Amino acid sequence: MNYLEKIYSLKGLRVVVTGASSGLGLHQAIALANCGATVFALSRTGMPKVEVDMAIPKNIYFDNLDVSSLSDIRGKFSNIGASGGIDVLVNNAGITQRVRAEEINEEKWQSIHAVNIDGVFWCAQAAYPFLKKSAHVGRIINIASMASYLGFSEVVPYSSSKSAVLGITRGLAIEWSDDNILVNSISPGWFPSLMNQQVMDADRKAKILNRMPLHRFGRPEELAAMTCFLASPAATYITGQDFSVDGGALAFGF
Repeated sequence: MNYLEKIYSLKGLRVVVTGASSGLGLHQAIALANCGATVFALSRTGMPKVEVDMAIPKNIYFDNLDVSSLSDIRGKFSNIGASGGIDVLVNNAGITQRVRAEEINEEKWQSIHAVNIDGVFWCAQAAYPFLKKSAHVGRIINIASMASYLGFSEVVPYSSSKSAVLGITRGLAIEWSDDNILVNSISPGWFPSLMNQQVMDADRKAKILNRMPLHRFGRPEELAAMTCFLASPAATYITGQDFSVDGGALAFGF
């Protein structure tokens, strides 16, 4: 094995990715598998719901998971872990809805937080006993957002939930630091996805592109590369950190 393979290869790792039926979740699952990992791609549909312009590796296994259901989470993670362990968890599942704050009802508020906060924590807890036993150093990679740092109109529940993801990341990183588990997060900027399309119109698109120093949307592989890095042997001295993959948006002043 050469040096690059030694520090970046994911061979031998068993990785769980939530929200992996489309968009960034599906691309991350494919990238992780292409780097050698055995990937369990979980989602409500249990299969890709969009076509991708790349081959889906044979070492990806698609299955159903509702991250808003604690019993579903515990059952699925128990089954995956019992069949060979879990080395990496990518908490990617997330939802949003464009609505003004004064019009949000309790049901909408709770449904977004149930997926974006509760799902992240319960998946981490369910993976914990298996990550702790990983021979490769267990990893949790939470997908946060620019909305973890910045305020955006008409998506207050999403911003609230993604800010909580950073708190969960830092808290678990400290609490589980002696348990063979590293916990980090990634805050994507604007990438083409079904979720972003739900909250974007022409005016918002123009504002977004003008605010980013690179003046373009991200490509899915540009986010997936960070996920693969954080799962790799090259990242064994990194924990409790958030990595912005945003075209420079958070650095932008005026």
